[in-house]
Amino acid sequence: MTRMTEHHVGQRIRELRKVRQMTVRQLAAAAAISPGALEKYERGSRPVPPGLLIHLAKALKVGPTTLTGQPYINGAESETQAQAVIPELRRVLLTYDSPDDLVTAPRPLSVLMAETEHVSAMRRDSKYAPMGPLLPGLVTELTHVALAGDPLTAHRRDAALDLDQREAFRQLAICYRAINSLSHKLGYHDLSLTAVERVQWAADLSGDDLMQATAGYLKAGAMVRMGSLSSARRLLTGLMEEVERSAPEHSLTDAHMAVIGGMLLKLAILEARDGQEARAHECLAEARSYARFLGRDTLHYETSFGPSNIKIHEVAMLIDSGDTEQALARIREWGGDQDREEWEPPADLAKERSSHHYIDVATARLAQGDRDGAYRDLLRARAAAPTHTRFHPTARTTAATLVRLDRQSDDSLAGYARWAGVGLTVKD
Repeated sequence: MTRMTEHHVGQRIRELRKVRQMTVRQLAAAAAISPGALEKYERGSRPVPPGLLIHLAKALKVGPTTLTGQPYINGAESETQAQAVIPELRRVLLTYDSPDDLVTAPRPLSVLMAETEHVSAMRRDSKYAPMGPLLPGLVTELTHVALAGDPLTAHRRDAALDLDQREAFRQLAICYRAINSLSHKLGYHDLSLTAVERVQWAADLSGDDLMQATAGYLKAGAMVRMGSLSSARRLLTGLMEEVERSAPEHSLTDAHMAVIGGMLLKLAILEARDGQEARAHECLAEARSYARFLGRDTLHYETSFGPSNIKIHEVAMLIDSGDTEQALARIREWGGDQDREEWEPPADLAKERSSHHYIDVATARLAQGDRDGAYRDLLRARAAAPTHTRFHPTARTTAATLVRLDRQSDDSLAGYARWAGVGLTVKD
Protein backbone atom coordinates (compact mmCIF):
# COMPACT_ATOMS: atom_id res chain seq x y z
CA MET A 1 0.00 0.00 0.00
CA THR A 2 1.26 3.50 -0.86
CA ARG A 3 1.27 5.85 2.12
CA MET A 4 2.42 9.34 2.93
CA THR A 5 5.73 9.69 4.76
CA GLU A 6 6.28 13.47 4.75
CA HIS A 7 4.93 16.27 6.89
CA HIS A 8 1.87 17.70 5.22
CA VAL A 9 0.26 21.09 5.81
CA GLY A 10 -2.31 19.70 8.23
CA GLN A 11 0.38 18.09 10.38
CA ARG A 12 2.26 21.37 10.57
CA ILE A 13 -0.94 23.17 11.58
CA ARG A 14 -1.64 20.62 14.31
CA GLU A 15 1.91 20.71 15.68
CA LEU A 16 2.02 24.52 15.76
CA ARG A 17 -1.43 24.62 17.36
CA LYS A 18 -0.13 22.44 20.17
CA VAL A 19 3.03 24.53 20.50
CA ARG A 20 0.82 27.61 20.85
CA GLN A 21 -1.28 25.68 23.41
CA MET A 22 -4.46 26.22 21.41
CA THR A 23 -7.38 23.82 21.24
CA VAL A 24 -9.04 22.88 17.96
CA ARG A 25 -11.98 25.11 18.89
CA GLN A 26 -9.74 28.09 19.67
CA LEU A 27 -7.82 27.89 16.39
CA ALA A 28 -11.00 27.24 14.40
CA ALA A 29 -12.61 30.32 15.96
CA ALA A 30 -9.55 32.46 15.19
CA ALA A 31 -9.69 31.36 11.54
CA ALA A 32 -13.52 31.62 11.34
CA ILE A 33 -14.08 27.97 10.40
CA SER A 34 -15.79 25.06 12.13
CA PRO A 35 -13.83 22.73 14.44
CA GLY A 36 -14.85 19.82 12.23
CA ALA A 37 -13.36 21.47 9.15
CA LEU A 38 -10.11 22.18 10.99
CA GLU A 39 -9.86 18.53 12.09
CA LYS A 40 -10.20 17.45 8.45
CA TYR A 41 -7.43 19.85 7.43
CA GLU A 42 -5.18 18.61 10.22
CA ARG A 43 -5.76 14.98 9.22
CA GLY A 44 -4.91 15.81 5.63
CA SER A 45 -8.24 14.57 4.28
CA ARG A 46 -8.95 17.99 2.78
CA PRO A 47 -6.44 20.46 1.25
CA VAL A 48 -6.26 23.89 2.91
CA PRO A 49 -7.42 26.69 0.55
CA PRO A 50 -4.83 29.48 0.00
CA GLY A 51 -7.01 32.14 1.60
CA LEU A 52 -7.65 30.05 4.71
CA LEU A 53 -3.95 29.17 4.93
CA ILE A 54 -3.19 32.88 5.40
CA HIS A 55 -5.69 33.18 8.25
CA LEU A 56 -4.41 30.02 9.96
CA ALA A 57 -0.81 31.22 9.66
CA LYS A 58 -1.76 34.57 11.19
CA ALA A 59 -3.61 32.89 14.06
CA LEU A 60 -0.57 30.65 14.70
CA LYS A 61 1.78 33.65 14.44
CA VAL A 62 3.89 32.22 11.61
CA GLY A 63 4.37 32.98 7.93
CA PRO A 64 2.37 31.00 5.34
CA THR A 65 5.54 29.28 4.10
CA THR A 66 6.05 27.76 7.55
CA LEU A 67 2.82 25.84 6.97
CA THR A 68 3.51 24.93 3.33
CA GLY A 69 7.12 23.90 4.04
CA GLN A 70 8.61 26.01 1.24
CA PRO A 71 11.07 26.09 -0.37
CA TYR A 72 10.77 22.43 -1.30
CA ILE A 73 14.07 20.55 -1.21
CA ASN A 74 13.35 16.85 -1.28
CA GLY A 75 15.15 15.31 -4.21
CA ALA A 76 12.59 15.79 -6.97
CA GLU A 77 13.56 19.42 -7.49
CA SER A 78 17.25 18.61 -7.82
CA GLU A 79 16.45 17.02 -11.17
CA THR A 80 15.91 20.48 -12.64
CA GLN A 81 18.15 23.52 -12.94
CA ALA A 82 15.47 25.84 -11.62
CA GLN A 83 16.97 26.16 -8.14
CA ALA A 84 20.66 26.11 -9.13
CA VAL A 85 20.57 29.77 -10.10
CA ILE A 86 19.22 31.03 -6.73
CA PRO A 87 22.67 32.03 -5.31
CA GLU A 88 23.45 34.02 -8.47
CA LEU A 89 20.09 35.77 -8.30
CA ARG A 90 20.77 36.75 -4.69
CA ARG A 91 24.07 38.27 -5.85
CA VAL A 92 22.59 40.39 -8.63
CA LEU A 93 19.79 41.63 -6.37
CA LEU A 94 22.34 42.64 -3.76
CA THR A 95 24.58 44.47 -6.26
CA TYR A 96 21.69 46.16 -8.07
CA ASP A 97 23.21 49.67 -7.86
CA SER A 98 26.86 48.63 -8.12
CA PRO A 99 27.06 45.67 -10.50
CA ASP A 100 30.06 43.44 -10.95
CA ASP A 101 32.54 44.51 -13.62
CA LEU A 102 32.10 43.14 -17.11
CA VAL A 103 34.96 41.48 -19.01
CA THR A 104 33.62 42.96 -22.26
CA ALA A 105 31.29 45.85 -23.00
CA PRO A 106 27.56 45.13 -22.66
CA ARG A 107 25.76 44.09 -25.82
CA PRO A 108 23.69 46.70 -27.69
CA LEU A 109 20.47 47.66 -25.94
CA SER A 110 18.38 46.33 -28.85
CA VAL A 111 19.93 42.88 -28.33
CA LEU A 112 19.35 43.02 -24.58
CA MET A 113 15.72 44.04 -25.18
CA ALA A 114 15.19 41.03 -27.45
CA GLU A 115 16.60 38.73 -24.77
CA THR A 116 14.37 40.38 -22.16
CA GLU A 117 11.33 39.66 -24.32
CA HIS A 118 12.47 36.03 -24.56
CA VAL A 119 12.81 35.87 -20.77
CA SER A 120 9.37 37.43 -20.34
CA ALA A 121 7.77 34.85 -22.63
CA MET A 122 9.41 32.04 -20.66
CA ARG A 123 8.16 33.58 -17.41
CA ARG A 124 4.58 33.60 -18.67
CA ASP A 125 4.88 29.94 -19.63
CA SER A 126 6.62 28.99 -16.35
CA LYS A 127 9.79 27.79 -18.11
CA TYR A 128 11.90 28.58 -15.06
CA ALA A 129 14.71 26.09 -15.70
CA PRO A 130 15.85 27.61 -19.04
CA MET A 131 14.93 31.14 -17.92
CA GLY A 132 16.89 31.24 -14.67
CA PRO A 133 20.46 30.99 -16.04
CA LEU A 134 19.81 33.87 -18.46
CA LEU A 135 18.85 36.35 -15.76
CA PRO A 136 22.10 37.11 -13.84
CA GLY A 137 24.11 38.06 -16.93
CA LEU A 138 21.24 39.91 -18.57
CA VAL A 139 20.51 41.94 -15.43
CA THR A 140 24.19 42.81 -15.03
CA GLU A 141 24.50 44.05 -18.62
CA LEU A 142 21.29 46.07 -18.43
CA THR A 143 22.43 47.63 -15.16
CA HIS A 144 25.68 48.81 -16.76
CA VAL A 145 23.71 50.37 -19.61
CA ALA A 146 21.20 51.96 -17.23
CA LEU A 147 23.85 53.44 -14.94
CA ALA A 148 26.08 54.43 -17.88
CA GLY A 149 29.17 54.09 -15.70
CA ASP A 150 27.78 56.29 -12.91
CA PRO A 151 26.56 54.28 -9.89
CA LEU A 152 25.32 57.50 -8.26
CA THR A 153 22.56 57.60 -10.86
CA ALA A 154 20.86 54.75 -9.02
CA HIS A 155 20.13 57.05 -6.09
CA ARG A 156 19.01 60.10 -8.09
CA ARG A 157 15.52 59.92 -9.52
CA ASP A 158 15.88 63.45 -10.84
CA ALA A 159 19.06 62.63 -12.75
CA ALA A 160 19.15 63.62 -16.43
CA LEU A 161 18.92 60.12 -17.89
CA ASP A 162 18.99 59.70 -21.64
CA LEU A 163 16.40 57.63 -23.51
CA ASP A 164 18.59 54.52 -23.65
CA GLN A 165 19.10 54.64 -19.89
CA ARG A 166 15.37 55.02 -19.28
CA GLU A 167 14.69 52.07 -21.56
CA ALA A 168 17.39 50.00 -19.84
CA PHE A 169 15.72 50.66 -16.49
CA ARG A 170 12.39 49.62 -18.00
CA GLN A 171 13.91 46.37 -19.23
CA LEU A 172 15.48 45.85 -15.81
CA ALA A 173 12.03 46.12 -14.21
CA ILE A 174 10.84 43.33 -16.51
CA CYS A 175 13.83 41.15 -15.61
CA TYR A 176 13.39 41.77 -11.89
CA ARG A 177 9.77 40.75 -12.29
CA ALA A 178 10.96 37.48 -13.80
CA ILE A 179 13.23 36.97 -10.78
CA ASN A 180 10.28 37.71 -8.51
CA SER A 181 8.13 35.15 -10.30
CA LEU A 182 10.80 32.44 -10.26
CA SER A 183 11.60 33.04 -6.59
CA HIS A 184 7.96 33.10 -5.52
CA LYS A 185 7.03 29.98 -7.45
CA LEU A 186 10.00 28.04 -6.06
CA GLY A 187 9.15 29.15 -2.52
CA TYR A 188 12.04 31.59 -1.90
CA HIS A 189 9.76 34.33 -0.62
CA ASP A 190 12.50 36.44 0.96
CA LEU A 191 14.17 36.63 -2.45
CA SER A 192 10.82 37.34 -4.09
CA LEU A 193 10.18 40.32 -1.80
CA THR A 194 13.64 41.73 -2.57
CA ALA A 195 12.94 41.35 -6.29
CA VAL A 196 9.67 43.28 -5.89
CA GLU A 197 11.65 46.15 -4.34
CA ARG A 198 14.06 46.07 -7.28
CA VAL A 199 11.16 46.18 -9.76
CA GLN A 200 9.96 49.36 -8.06
CA TRP A 201 13.45 50.87 -8.09
CA ALA A 202 13.94 50.24 -11.80
CA ALA A 203 10.39 51.24 -12.71
CA ASP A 204 10.74 54.58 -10.91
CA LEU A 205 13.92 55.36 -12.83
CA SER A 206 12.37 54.30 -16.15
CA GLY A 207 9.99 57.27 -16.00
CA ASP A 208 7.15 55.01 -17.23
CA ASP A 209 4.00 55.68 -15.19
CA LEU A 210 2.36 52.36 -16.04
CA MET A 211 5.53 50.42 -15.26
CA GLN A 212 5.61 52.13 -11.86
CA ALA A 213 1.96 51.19 -11.30
CA THR A 214 2.73 47.60 -12.31
CA ALA A 215 5.52 47.50 -9.73
CA GLY A 216 3.00 48.59 -7.10
CA TYR A 217 0.63 45.87 -8.30
CA LEU A 218 3.35 43.26 -7.68
CA LYS A 219 3.92 44.65 -4.18
CA ALA A 220 0.19 44.42 -3.48
CA GLY A 221 0.25 40.78 -4.60
CA ALA A 222 3.02 40.05 -2.13
CA MET A 223 0.97 41.76 0.59
CA VAL A 224 -2.04 39.55 -0.20
CA ARG A 225 0.10 36.41 0.03
CA MET A 226 1.39 37.54 3.43
CA GLY A 227 -2.09 38.32 4.71
CA SER A 228 -1.70 42.14 4.81
CA LEU A 229 -5.08 42.59 3.16
CA SER A 230 -5.96 46.11 4.36
CA SER A 231 -2.56 47.44 3.24
CA ALA A 232 -2.91 45.76 -0.15
CA ARG A 233 -6.43 47.16 -0.53
CA ARG A 234 -5.25 50.72 0.11
CA LEU A 235 -2.32 50.31 -2.26
CA LEU A 236 -4.40 48.91 -5.12
CA THR A 237 -7.10 51.54 -4.71
CA GLY A 238 -4.52 54.33 -4.78
CA LEU A 239 -2.74 52.84 -7.76
CA MET A 240 -5.92 52.63 -9.82
CA GLU A 241 -6.60 56.30 -9.14
CA GLU A 242 -3.05 57.18 -10.20
CA VAL A 243 -3.36 55.22 -13.44
CA GLU A 244 -6.61 57.00 -14.30
CA ARG A 245 -4.99 60.39 -13.66
CA SER A 246 -1.96 59.48 -15.79
CA ALA A 247 -4.08 58.74 -18.87
CA PRO A 248 -3.71 61.28 -21.70
CA GLU A 249 -6.55 63.82 -21.39
CA HIS A 250 -8.26 61.35 -19.04
CA SER A 251 -8.90 59.02 -21.98
CA LEU A 252 -7.85 55.50 -21.01
CA THR A 253 -5.74 53.65 -23.57
CA ASP A 254 -5.87 49.86 -23.92
CA ALA A 255 -2.77 49.63 -21.73
CA HIS A 256 -4.36 51.78 -19.02
CA MET A 257 -7.51 49.65 -19.03
CA ALA A 258 -5.52 46.41 -18.90
CA VAL A 259 -3.40 47.59 -15.96
CA ILE A 260 -6.48 48.77 -14.03
CA GLY A 261 -8.30 45.56 -14.94
CA GLY A 262 -5.49 43.44 -13.55
CA MET A 263 -5.59 45.43 -10.31
CA LEU A 264 -9.35 44.93 -10.04
CA LEU A 265 -8.91 41.16 -10.38
CA LYS A 266 -6.27 41.20 -7.64
CA LEU A 267 -8.65 43.23 -5.50
CA ALA A 268 -11.47 40.74 -6.16
CA ILE A 269 -9.35 37.87 -4.84
CA LEU A 270 -8.32 40.00 -1.85
CA GLU A 271 -11.95 40.77 -0.96
CA ALA A 272 -12.95 37.12 -1.33
CA ARG A 273 -10.19 36.06 1.06
CA ASP A 274 -11.27 38.79 3.47
CA GLY A 275 -14.84 37.49 3.50
CA GLN A 276 -16.17 40.51 1.56
CA GLU A 277 -18.06 38.64 -1.15
CA ALA A 278 -20.19 41.59 -2.28
CA ARG A 279 -17.09 43.74 -2.77
CA ALA A 280 -15.36 40.90 -4.60
CA HIS A 281 -18.23 40.63 -7.09
CA GLU A 282 -18.24 44.42 -7.56
CA CYS A 283 -14.54 44.36 -8.44
CA LEU A 284 -15.09 41.47 -10.83
CA ALA A 285 -17.98 43.27 -12.54
CA GLU A 286 -15.89 46.40 -13.00
CA ALA A 287 -12.99 44.36 -14.41
CA ARG A 288 -15.43 42.70 -16.79
CA SER A 289 -16.47 46.11 -18.15
CA TYR A 290 -12.84 46.92 -19.01
CA ALA A 291 -12.44 43.52 -20.67
CA ARG A 292 -15.48 44.21 -22.87
CA PHE A 293 -13.83 47.42 -24.08
CA LEU A 294 -10.65 45.51 -24.92
CA GLY A 295 -12.55 42.60 -26.47
CA ARG A 296 -9.62 40.19 -26.26
CA ASP A 297 -6.96 38.75 -23.98
CA THR A 298 -3.99 41.13 -23.70
CA LEU A 299 -0.45 41.21 -22.27
CA HIS A 300 0.11 44.90 -21.61
CA TYR A 301 2.94 45.48 -19.15
CA GLU A 302 3.63 41.76 -18.73
CA THR A 303 0.21 41.14 -17.15
CA SER A 304 -2.49 38.89 -18.59
CA PHE A 305 -5.87 40.58 -18.72
CA GLY A 306 -9.00 39.96 -20.72
CA PRO A 307 -12.10 37.74 -20.86
CA SER A 308 -10.19 34.49 -20.19
CA ASN A 309 -8.34 35.78 -17.15
CA ILE A 310 -11.60 37.16 -15.73
CA LYS A 311 -13.11 33.67 -15.94
CA ILE A 312 -10.06 32.19 -14.22
CA HIS A 313 -10.28 34.78 -11.43
CA GLU A 314 -14.02 34.31 -11.01
CA VAL A 315 -13.52 30.59 -10.45
CA ALA A 316 -10.66 31.27 -8.02
CA MET A 317 -12.74 33.87 -6.19
CA LEU A 318 -15.66 31.48 -5.75
CA ILE A 319 -13.32 28.77 -4.47
CA ASP A 320 -11.70 31.19 -2.01
CA SER A 321 -15.20 32.10 -0.82
CA GLY A 322 -15.92 28.40 -0.21
CA ASP A 323 -18.48 28.07 -3.00
CA THR A 324 -16.84 25.23 -4.91
CA GLU A 325 -20.17 24.00 -6.26
CA GLN A 326 -20.83 27.34 -7.96
CA ALA A 327 -17.25 27.48 -9.28
CA LEU A 328 -17.76 24.17 -11.08
CA ALA A 329 -21.18 25.28 -12.32
CA ARG A 330 -19.56 28.34 -13.92
CA ILE A 331 -17.09 26.37 -16.01
CA ARG A 332 -19.90 24.08 -17.16
CA GLU A 333 -21.97 27.12 -18.11
CA TRP A 334 -19.12 28.71 -20.07
CA GLY A 335 -18.33 25.43 -21.81
CA GLY A 336 -21.29 25.90 -24.13
CA ASP A 337 -19.54 28.81 -25.85
CA GLN A 338 -16.73 26.41 -26.80
CA ASP A 339 -19.00 23.43 -27.63
CA ARG A 340 -17.45 21.61 -24.69
CA GLU A 341 -18.86 20.20 -21.48
CA GLU A 342 -16.62 22.58 -19.53
CA TRP A 343 -14.74 25.76 -20.32
CA GLU A 344 -11.04 25.45 -21.10
CA PRO A 345 -8.51 28.32 -21.26
CA PRO A 346 -7.55 29.24 -24.85
CA ALA A 347 -4.44 27.57 -26.21
CA ASP A 348 -2.65 30.91 -26.66
CA LEU A 349 -3.19 32.05 -23.06
CA ALA A 350 -0.11 32.24 -20.82
CA LYS A 351 0.57 28.66 -19.72
CA GLU A 352 1.01 29.67 -16.09
CA ARG A 353 -2.54 31.10 -16.09
CA SER A 354 -3.95 27.87 -17.52
CA SER A 355 -2.01 25.75 -15.05
CA HIS A 356 -3.22 27.88 -12.14
CA HIS A 357 -6.81 27.45 -13.31
CA TYR A 358 -6.62 23.67 -13.45
CA ILE A 359 -5.00 23.52 -10.00
CA ASP A 360 -7.85 25.62 -8.62
CA VAL A 361 -10.48 23.46 -10.30
CA ALA A 362 -8.82 20.30 -8.96
CA THR A 363 -9.27 21.56 -5.39
CA ALA A 364 -12.92 22.40 -6.11
CA ARG A 365 -13.57 18.91 -7.47
CA LEU A 366 -11.88 17.32 -4.47
CA ALA A 367 -14.02 19.43 -2.13
CA GLN A 368 -17.09 18.09 -4.00
CA GLY A 369 -15.87 14.50 -3.64
CA ASP A 370 -14.85 14.04 -7.29
CA ARG A 371 -11.40 12.49 -6.80
CA ASP A 372 -11.05 11.21 -10.36
CA GLY A 373 -11.92 14.64 -11.72
CA ALA A 374 -9.45 16.31 -9.36
CA TYR A 375 -6.68 14.01 -10.59
CA ARG A 376 -7.56 14.71 -14.24
CA ASP A 377 -7.25 18.44 -13.62
CA LEU A 378 -3.89 18.00 -11.92
CA LEU A 379 -2.76 16.18 -15.06
CA ARG A 380 -4.05 19.08 -17.19
CA ALA A 381 -2.15 21.53 -14.98
CA ARG A 382 1.05 19.54 -15.46
CA ALA A 383 0.54 19.39 -19.23
CA ALA A 384 0.10 23.18 -19.37
CA ALA A 385 3.06 24.20 -17.18
CA PRO A 386 4.99 21.32 -15.56
CA THR A 387 7.40 23.33 -13.41
CA HIS A 388 4.71 25.70 -12.15
CA THR A 389 2.53 22.74 -11.14
CA ARG A 390 5.37 20.80 -9.56
CA PHE A 391 6.31 23.63 -7.23
CA HIS A 392 2.78 24.87 -6.49
CA PRO A 393 1.83 24.17 -2.84
CA THR A 394 -1.86 23.67 -3.67
CA ALA A 395 -1.04 21.13 -6.38
CA ARG A 396 1.18 19.26 -3.94
CA THR A 397 -1.35 19.22 -1.13
CA THR A 398 -4.15 18.18 -3.48
CA ALA A 399 -2.05 15.31 -4.85
CA ALA A 400 -1.06 14.30 -1.32
CA THR A 401 -4.69 14.32 -0.19
CA LEU A 402 -5.74 12.19 -3.15
CA VAL A 403 -3.08 9.61 -2.25
CA ARG A 404 -4.23 9.57 1.38
CA LEU A 405 -7.81 8.96 0.29
CA ASP A 406 -6.83 6.38 -2.35
CA ARG A 407 -8.11 2.96 -1.30
CA GLN A 408 -7.03 1.14 -4.45
CA SER A 409 -3.35 2.14 -4.39
CA ASP A 410 -3.48 3.69 -7.86
CA ASP A 411 0.09 3.53 -9.19
CA SER A 412 -0.46 6.39 -11.64
CA LEU A 413 -1.68 8.67 -8.85
CA ALA A 414 1.23 7.66 -6.64
CA GLY A 415 3.59 8.33 -9.53
CA TYR A 416 2.13 11.81 -9.98
CA ALA A 417 2.60 12.53 -6.27
CA ARG A 418 6.22 11.41 -6.45
CA TRP A 419 6.77 13.60 -9.52
CA ALA A 420 5.34 16.54 -7.55
CA GLY A 421 7.83 15.90 -4.77
CA VAL A 422 5.40 14.43 -2.25
CA GLY A 423 7.19 11.87 -0.07
CA LEU A 424 5.75 8.39 -0.51
CA THR A 425 6.76 4.90 0.45
CA VAL A 426 5.34 1.49 -0.36
CA LYS A 427 4.27 -0.70 2.56
CA ASP A 428 2.49 -4.03 2.70
